[in-house]
Amino acid sequence: MSWIYLVIAGFLEVAWAAGLKHSEGFTRLGPSIFTVVTATASFGLLALAMKHLPLGTAYAIWTGIGAVGAFIFGIIYLGEAVSWMRIASAGCVVIGLIGLKLSSVH
Repeated sequence: MSWIYLVIAGFLEVAWAAGLKHSEGFTRLGPSIFTVVTATASFGLLALAMKHLPLGTAYAIWTGIGAVGAFIFGIIYLGEAVSWMRIASAGCVVIGLIGLKLSSVH
């Protein structure tokens, strides 16, 4: 169950990062509330996952899902630049996340 919590927490990290971008520095109420709610839920699920997973593994996977997810969100929904170097770099993060999962004893 801890891994499920962790993956959901990672997706919620993507959601709050997107909300943060749309909140325009917390000057827009709706996106600001969305950001606070999703960030709180993400932290809460991360905390639950960390009850049974090692700190380094859980935190790295949480931030990795958030980073790669935000990268993909930015390209698809915000029209951010796409280059082979950016894609290869994100791919390296994904490979690292897979390595952490496969090497975890939990």
